[in-house]
Formats: sequence, C-alpha cells, structure tokens
Amino acid sequence: MAYLYDTGLVWLRRDLRLQDNAALAMALQQCRHVHCLFVLDRSILDPLPRQDRRVAFILESLAELDAALRTDSANPETGLLVEHGFATDSVANCATSTRAQAVFHAQDYEPAALARDAAVRDRLATQGITMVAVKDHVVFEKQEVLTRTGTPYTVFTPFLRAWLQALGQQPQAWQPWTVEVQGRLLPRPAQFQRPVPTLADIGFEAPPVQPALAGGRSAALALLEDFLGRIDAYGERRDFPAVKGPSYLSVHLRFGTVSIREVLSAAHVRAQAGSEGAAVWRSELAWRDFYFQILANFPHVAMGAFKPVYNAIAWEEGPQAEALFAAWYTGQTGYPLVDAAMAQLNQTGYMHNRLRMVVGSFLVKNLGIDWRWGERYFAEKLNDFDLAANNGGWQWVASSGCDAQPYFRIFNPVRQSERFDPEGKFIARYLPQLATLGPRHIHAPWLAGAERLAQCGLKLGVDYPAPVVDAARSRAKTQLRYSVVGSAAKASDAP
Repeated sequence: MAYLYDTGLVWLRRDLRLQDNAALAMALQQCRHVHCLFVLDRSILDPLPRQDRRVAFILESLAELDAALRTDSANPETGLLVEHGFATDSVANCATSTRAQAVFHAQDYEPAALARDAAVRDRLATQGITMVAVKDHVVFEKQEVLTRTGTPYTVFTPFLRAWLQALGQQPQAWQPWTVEVQGRLLPRPAQFQRPVPTLADIGFEAPPVQPALAGGRSAALALLEDFLGRIDAYGERRDFPAVKGPSYLSVHLRFGTVSIREVLSAAHVRAQAGSEGAAVWRSELAWRDFYFQILANFPHVAMGAFKPVYNAIAWEEGPQAEALFAAWYTGQTGYPLVDAAMAQLNQTGYMHNRLRMVVGSFLVKNLGIDWRWGERYFAEKLNDFDLAANNGGWQWVASSGCDAQPYFRIFNPVRQSERFDPEGKFIARYLPQLATLGPRHIHAPWLAGAERLAQCGLKLGVDYPAPVVDAARSRAKTQLRYSVVGSAAKASDAP
C-alpha cells in the first residue's frame, strides 16, 4: 500500500479514545507509522482552579488511553506522548522530534480553538509539515445540513427533520470508524518515556469531592451499556432529577472517551425499531449538533446575543446585582429547587438538564442578571462544559438565542419543583435541613407557616434563607426589562 507520509502525528484533544477515532483512522490511512500526542495546554489549564475536577477526569482518561495504545499495538514501547506546555510550541516541537510529515487532529469549532489551530498550522507550515483536520465530534458539521435556500438552520424542529433525513441518506456519517493500530505505532522517543503526569506534576490538586463520573473509556462504555438497558423509558424519566433517567454520558461525549457515532448508532437502531425513548434521546443528540453548527456559522454568539436586539437589555448591575448573583451561585436564594440544583453543581460538577433550564431562567428572569454571568459560572463548574451547548442553553433561557423560549415565558421555580420533584426527594438530598417539611411544604418553605416550621425545627433566615426575590413581582419587572426588545424590533421594521 502506498502512503502519503511515512510518519504522522495524531494530536488528540477531545477524542480521548482509541476506537472510532476519526483523526487516528485518517492518519493510519495516510501514514505508514504514527505517534499519538496529547498536550496539557497551559493556555487552558493555567486559568483553572487548582482543584478542577475536569483535569482529574482528563488524566484518568489519558492513563487508560495510554494503556490501550500499548496493548492494542502489541508493543509496550509505544503509547501516548504527553506534553505539558503551550500547544503552539508543544505540537510543533513534537512533530519535529518525531520527524512527522503531517499532523492530524479532530476539527474544533470554538473561536479560541480555531485561533489556536491556525497558529499551530502556521508554525508547522514553516517547518514543511502538513496539518489535517478531520470531522469527529459531531455527526454533521458547519454547513452539511442546510435549508432549501442554502442557509444554516436557526430553528431546531426543521433542522431535526433535515438532520434525520441526512442520517438515512448518509449512513457513513454515523457509522463508527475502524481503527487497527497493531504494527503501526512507533516506539516513544526517549524524551517521552515518562508516564502520564499526576495532578501534582502539573500543579493541580485532587478535587475536594471526587467527580460524579469516573474518567476513561471503560467508564463511558459501562454507562452506555447501563443506559441502553433503560433507554426505552428515557422520554418519561428524563425530566425528573431524583430519578435515574439521563444517560450521564455528557462528560464522556465532551472529552471523547466515547464517540458521537457510537452512541448515535446505538440510539438510531433502537429508534428505528420503535423505541420512543431512543427517538427522544436521538433528538437530544441532534440538539448537540444544532448548537455546534450555530457556533460554527454564527461565531458572534460566543460574545453576545444571537439576536443582536437582545444586547440592548439593561441588566441589573452594582452591589445589589452582585449580592443576588452570589446568592444564586452559592444556593442561597430561598427557592429550594434552585438551591438544590446549585448545590448539586458545586458539589459534583454535574447538573441535571431540566435544572439547568430552571436555574438559568431564575437567574435571568427572576433576578435580572445578565445571562453571561451564569454562562461563565457554568463554564467554570460543569464537568461537561462545552461552549456550544452551554452558550445555546443560556441563550435559550434568556430568549436571546436561536429558537429560544419567548421572553414572556418565565419558569415558575415552585411549580417546576412541584412538577418535576413532586416528593421533594432531590431537594432533600441536597438540602437535608428541609427534608422534614414533607412533599407539601418543601417546595416553598416560606408558605409553610410558623407552626409547621417550628415543628420541623426550622427558622427562615437562619436554617434556610427567605426568598431573595418575589417571583410574581419579578415576572412583571422582567416583562418591562424585555420591552426594549419589542420596541427595537418595531423600530427596525419602520420605513
């Protein structure tokens, strides 16, 4: 077989697996031999808290990937090359030291990642090294699914119809790649003979609470197997945070310990066989693609509203706004479902998807805080943080995004609590001081009455905060705040 290159370097980023790895598969097609590299990029790591759960997840995943490479290659001298430095320098230096003629990587769509990749590409070009980007962590990217007029979709439902049609027309897009590395991986050069670093090696510490999900492909596959055993009930169970309804695979999809093609193919086959739950979950995977193509085609969303008119909204500012924001992110708003959700996030790095909408709506439409404050906080805390999905979700609750909920629709945090945590089990798990209130009063302790509170040994403002805002009154204030949107829209339509 004739190869384009003798030696290739696969730069792994958010594809921490050996199986169904598009960049690795492409490198094996074009190169006689390959090395695999992961860069612990200081431009990303240096600003992070020293006990960031995601770093621990990554290192655990890298250790398992390193072992898989050595086992599958049938050569213990191979394995993962790991660098701790700045990507522009590390990738170029590694390509030079391994004498690679080409560097392969999975395509990214975030503005900062695109700028980084452009800088690496330019650096490699000066050394005569080719850089090859391969689609990997989405099913359809950028402008592969377009409207009949050739423009990107900005409304999800017609996007979903076109996306599903494309699945039928292009089955290769969702079928996993075959990867066979035996005899194709080169031994690690002398300077890469060290193992995957520890947290301490790169200046980090163990998280105070271990991640809710273990890192590595074996953990991802165990979760997938468990979920496929209950996927038929996903549609009925997914909105209830006290119930085992979700797949819990989001962090594994984020870092690529399992591929989007692996999970989609499993869901798609079951949906075609009549599983309603699988069809619902498949549509959630389509939402993921939808937000990625929004970011790729409308990169301004990373800085402001998808609909620019929403940038005119005057959000709360100053000490009062900062105090309300602090009450929100510390779980001290006085609204139990909101506070329990924030406790879940702060303690585990995970938050149930229904609760992300509830706490987001509360911050923006009850407290009047700029959605970008919440977006940044989630970016710091979520194990599965992904710019496209996080931005899309926050703009959805703020009504400023594509296909977002109308601005006059405001989640009532008490009704959401009564509907989706009817027995108060989720609240009691994270706010145990409220457990004795029972299902009737746990959703709104301030309405329980002094006698009931006394019976439970609770004092509002001491054992649990009183509400920081009146939800009904804040609704009217939100309507007024968003009136600028309607005024601006009318002005833009004027002749």
